[in-house]
Amino acid sequence: MHLKNNPQSVPRRHGRRWEVGMRLLSMTRLQSAERSSGRGPQAAPAVRAALARCALACVATALSLAGQAAAAPSADAESATPPSGLVQTPSLQSALIYDAEYPFIDYSGNATHNDISRVQEELASGKVRLEYREPRGYLDSLLQALRISPTSQTLVFSKTSLQTQIISPETPRAIYFNDDTYVAWIQGTQMIEISTMDSALGTVFYTLGERTGVPVHLERETLRCLACHDTFSLQGGGVPNFLFLSSYTVDNGQVQTNGLASETTDRTPLSSRWGGWYVTGKFGGLLHLGNIVPPDTSSIVPLASVNRGDVPNLDKFFDTRPYLTDKSDVVAVLVFAHQVDVHNLIIHANYKSRMLLERKSPGSSATQLSWRQLPPVTQARFEELLEPLVRGLLFVDAAKFPTPMRGNSGYTKWFESLGPFDPRGRSLRDFDLNTRLFKYPLSFLIYSKGFDYLIPCVKEYVYSRLAQILTGRDTSPAFSGLSARDRQAILEILKATKPDFARVAAGARFAAAVPLQ
Repeated sequence: MHLKNNPQSVPRRHGRRWEVGMRLLSMTRLQSAERSSGRGPQAAPAVRAALARCALACVATALSLAGQAAAAPSADAESATPPSGLVQTPSLQSALIYDAEYPFIDYSGNATHNDISRVQEELASGKVRLEYREPRGYLDSLLQALRISPTSQTLVFSKTSLQTQIISPETPRAIYFNDDTYVAWIQGTQMIEISTMDSALGTVFYTLGERTGVPVHLERETLRCLACHDTFSLQGGGVPNFLFLSSYTVDNGQVQTNGLASETTDRTPLSSRWGGWYVTGKFGGLLHLGNIVPPDTSSIVPLASVNRGDVPNLDKFFDTRPYLTDKSDVVAVLVFAHQVDVHNLIIHANYKSRMLLERKSPGSSATQLSWRQLPPVTQARFEELLEPLVRGLLFVDAAKFPTPMRGNSGYTKWFESLGPFDPRGRSLRDFDLNTRLFKYPLSFLIYSKGFDYLIPCVKEYVYSRLAQILTGRDTSPAFSGLSARDRQAILEILKATKPDFARVAAGARFAAAVPLQ
């Protein structure tokens, strides 16, 4: 794709996004030239990819907004709005590379396997009504309709959004979430941003206009969100994903606040997390990147000099009254990052496993193939593809907590109450928070609709691998961090709360080829 640096072709109010995007793209080219000539820092591939995604996001947003401003909807377009009030952006559908690479997914088609689709049906039937109330517009009633607790509030002031111009340390973006859906709200916003896990499509995006006197519309978003939320920036071969970024980096105790954002996973050390985020609770003296507002004069500061210690609330940072709480609970932030990590593994497994089957036999990804029905060559490909999901579910190589973590918003109690529970009252949602996130290290997202939607042979492989590991038949070093007590407890909880796992585990005789080391 060739982009000409011509901000005059974009209306003035969107030209800033264009300008920023082009500058970032120029930086990317400069870094590439420096690497080729042997000059300059050797930026990591993930960092370069993040830079490119940010650049494309700015440009795509500018182009999208410019197009919207230039073309007011006609009467015909208005009458074509679906009865449910859900608006698809038709001009973007045909441009999606997914439609060519994964036609069996039908990403541009109707997204019907997610929380927003459910709420939209309830709105259409009159079962649910969204009420506009100041100062947060539709936010409160939307969270209630989505069954999202206000205690899940996390606050981020890095400029990572469609509405970067109104995000600041004084007006951070609030994100509320449950197991599948993330709702983002900013003071003074004209729209609420939503991302949700669609079991069939993966990450899908919506916006809800914050306007009174007009019908409530949840509008499907595609290109301007996927410019960042695709693993390869829509350059081909990627899949839609969620993002949890840290905007700062730390090296030898020095924090760089104007560097490139990096993705946070379960494996990221806690000392390298939360740059650009507010975090409340007790941290046991941990030095981390949260609650650090970028200085005006220097981009590099000693971490110890800006660390805030335990932060009970955020009243000293900004006016918290417009928000649902004065917290950005550390436990909620930790769960948020874990969910994003595992959701992305599930999405990747769904897209790529179906692609492998479709390449061999078109239409086969829609069939109920069992593991034994797969040819040996396909089984070997699946093992390579799915082993990262198995490891992610089991928190393999997850960063240890150097100090205990304690939240203070009520999120811990709310989250643990969701279950499901085994006959002894145990749950995969039970927290540890002393040396690791969960007491029983197997992700609760094994209960998610996204996981359940995986094709049968994929789930059969994952279940069988879990049975091998939890019963001790797999003694490979990768899983040595799981104690015998952990394995036994997880196995008992899974058998009691996940019937399809119990069935597969009882009859699991096949051994996955040599586990990846």
